[in-house]
Amino acid sequence: MKQQRGVLLINLGSPDSTSVRDVRSYLREFLMDERVMDVPFFTRAFIVHGCILPFRPKQSAEAYEKIWTREGSPLITTGRAVQQKLADRIGLPVELAMRYRQPCVEQALANLRKQGVEELLVIPLFPHYAMSSYETAVEHVRSVAARVAPPVRLKIVPPYFDEPNYMRALVGSAADFLQNDYDHLLLSFHGLPERQLRKIDPTGCYCLVAKNCCETASPAHRTCYRAQCFKTARAFVEQAGVPHEKWSVAFQSRLGRDPWMRPYTDEELTRLAARGVRKLLVICPAFVADCLETLEEIAMRGKKTFLHAGGIEFIQIPCLNEHPLWLDALEEMVCAHFSPLAEKCN
Repeated sequence: MKQQRGVLLINLGSPDSTSVRDVRSYLREFLMDERVMDVPFFTRAFIVHGCILPFRPKQSAEAYEKIWTREGSPLITTGRAVQQKLADRIGLPVELAMRYRQPCVEQALANLRKQGVEELLVIPLFPHYAMSSYETAVEHVRSVAARVAPPVRLKIVPPYFDEPNYMRALVGSAADFLQNDYDHLLLSFHGLPERQLRKIDPTGCYCLVAKNCCETASPAHRTCYRAQCFKTARAFVEQAGVPHEKWSVAFQSRLGRDPWMRPYTDEELTRLAARGVRKLLVICPAFVADCLETLEEIAMRGKKTFLHAGGIEFIQIPCLNEHPLWLDALEEMVCAHFSPLAEKCN
């Protein structure tokens, strides 16, 4: 008997509302994840409950209020729209879930089982591998699915940081912006602590150790977020026709005092303005949907930093969101993993 198939889109999540209480609950769940704050439990608990939660929720709630819409969190509302449009395209059950808060993985899997789904394709909405995003989301889905009866067979889409359809969507989404006059393009990726790059290095001695580690082929690149980001950046500027001297890469959203991936986006914005860049484009390829990190951190605070340092024009290129080419890429992922759908995709 042919198994019923379905798709699960998984992202990190968002607070249930902009209230300080809900933001605190979200931050607690997020930061207590051992793959996000990868320090011993008691150290993590002390940092989160003693140093972050007494102060950070109010500040974060104010930031969320700046981007919140009538429908709620932009990350969730965009995810719901993509869920529905993908379901319409492929004719299969599609659910959306978040690693933290709502909609939860448990309910998404229950909904899929009610529809008779026995074989499930999991699409992590993270193009690059990182233990604090891709890995924690995938492992959480596996953990929840292991408790589902009858069992669901999982297929996991691997990181697609330089996959042709993803790159086609990324370049296509930026095409109109790149046709206008600009001085520089900054590709801003979410940052990670350097210790996490070393921790997931399967060789134990390559990442941030070997000379030009991201440019020289290595088995470490299979799980190296930094190397994958640079591969995305190079593929993007080559396919989009961005001149070599008109682009750079930076990393945003650092937290704490430990060294994170460099250069830092906020410092790069100041440096570019001081260098004479007046018209700046910024794109955030690590995010497939606009969220706090793109709408508030980049489009608001980043813009203010750049203009204050002497820049004249700052434009953030929107994330893929509901772009038709991104929907094409998602549909192709389904077709590639569920072969009987291949005829429909060709």
